[in-house]
Amino acid sequence: MNIIFSFLKKYRVAAFAALAMMGIELAVELAQPLLISRIIDDGIVEKDMTVVWLWGGVLTLSALIAFAAGILSSFFASHASQSFAFDLREKLYEKVQSFTYEVFNRFPTSSLITRLTGDVTQLQDTVFMALRFMTRVPLVVLGSVVMALVVHVKLGLLLAVTLPVLILFLVWVMRRSSDLFKRVQSRLDGVNGVIQENLTGIRLIRVFVRMGHEISRFASFSGGLMKATITALRLTETMGPLIMLIVNAGIVAVLWFGRIEIASGDATLGQTVAVINYALRTIGALSALSWIMATFSRAVASEHRISEVMSSPEGEGGLEAAADPGDGNQGAAVRGKIEFSDVSFSYPGSDIAALEEVSFTVEPGQRVAILGATGSGKSSLVGLIPRLYEQTGGIIRIDGMDSADIEISRLRRSIGYVPQEVLLFSGSVRENIAWGNERATQEEIERAAAAAQISHTIAGLPEGYDTMLGQRGVNLSGGQKQRLTIARALVRKPAILILDDSTSALDAVTEGLLLEELSAMSCTTVLITQKISSTVSADLILLLDEGRLIAKGTHHELLAGAPLYRKIYESQTGEGAQHVQSIN
Repeated sequence: MNIIFSFLKKYRVAAFAALAMMGIELAVELAQPLLISRIIDDGIVEKDMTVVWLWGGVLTLSALIAFAAGILSSFFASHASQSFAFDLREKLYEKVQSFTYEVFNRFPTSSLITRLTGDVTQLQDTVFMALRFMTRVPLVVLGSVVMALVVHVKLGLLLAVTLPVLILFLVWVMRRSSDLFKRVQSRLDGVNGVIQENLTGIRLIRVFVRMGHEISRFASFSGGLMKATITALRLTETMGPLIMLIVNAGIVAVLWFGRIEIASGDATLGQTVAVINYALRTIGALSALSWIMATFSRAVASEHRISEVMSSPEGEGGLEAAADPGDGNQGAAVRGKIEFSDVSFSYPGSDIAALEEVSFTVEPGQRVAILGATGSGKSSLVGLIPRLYEQTGGIIRIDGMDSADIEISRLRRSIGYVPQEVLLFSGSVRENIAWGNERATQEEIERAAAAAQISHTIAGLPEGYDTMLGQRGVNLSGGQKQRLTIARALVRKPAILILDDSTSALDAVTEGLLLEELSAMSCTTVLITQKISSTVSADLILLLDEGRLIAKGTHHELLAGAPLYRKIYESQTGEGAQHVQSIN
């Protein structure tokens, strides 16, 4: 439980206060059977009402003190546990934000969501229960046994002999249930993963009429979670009756031998009642033990899962956005020259090379178009520029410097990146564009929208730039979403602009206007495309095939010297078909 102790240290005053109040409450409760014993032996048996009223008043006052202490204990425990969970959740989220792509891919998205929500909440509940109940239960049991021995040694021993048996049994249950609850949390990850996939792909599911299949698939995962939970809870719930059996056997023994001790004069009625009262308090405490053990076992599993995330290595500059996320002016320090020298790359855990010995140079302000079949390594190549991954061989230079020697936050602030998969965030159109540069003025936002050919569309929206977008921009078309993400990248005023197949949903006219705007900008543009129309005006064209750079040059140079490029050109322009018709 190192995570709990490290994050709870900040709130140790509230934690100690909760424990202190709980201690007062517990001390009063443990003293009450002793007071009742005095009332019975010195008051009721002796028929002295003065003693009854005296100790009865003390008993009532002590109950009020215990009540007040219990309320204060709950207050301090709630403050400590809620604050603990806030700090842990925030730190865990920061940790996830710092992950490199390699580390991020180790954890499914559904699993990270569960760890940030369910696992943190589980530890939060455990902290509260530890300060309020978990610590109380063993103290009640131990205190009751000690007090029973103080009241009457022989009768108290009958209650004490049950403790070793209970302790051994509880240790075994805790170890076993911890493993079972780890399996439960893993099954919960699977259920969350299916839910996430289904909600994200709901349109595709309906178009392919796969609702029944997905319902059955969800039922299968949900059924696995149910079975794992039942197995874990069956163990912890079986523990309760067995504990009650052991303790009740001790109470029966106290009643039996208590009668004998009273008859022989070795014990009084009040002492016997007090010991029985302590035994009943022990039962009351242990009755909640199965629930507490289940919670604690879940907490052990959750703590292990959170530790996996917290102990994962961070990427260099992983939290650079926290310092100054959108200052586009800082990117002006980078001019935009890009050099690849014999660069090779393989994805982590894969022996297949995504890129092999790729070399090229792009001068500042030039536009480079990257062309190739699906899986040829285009996205892998541009992902190395902002160091989303690290190359496995060769050198990448930016402005003549090894990119590994450039502070990663400075490098990334100089880059405008438009990914292949369009992603918009909850909020207004203005907020989505300004997400690229939070310091952007309204004028700069409008200028970026105009360059991205989306300004007319925004003007036609009900509230213009203040129009709220649906989830993932559901109220926009594919082309509109692409242009909005391009505007988000342009508002950064980047030195290097990367467009990862980001014009695929644009018509030829709109794409042409966009490329004209990009030509007027001073940034170096890296454009992944499948359209020959996008490569014609490029300063450099890179033709990739299965991770290798098989040709590079201008449009005319490749048309004359690269058969694959000429084939792609003819298939898209129809010149090959016209040539065949002229021969016939």
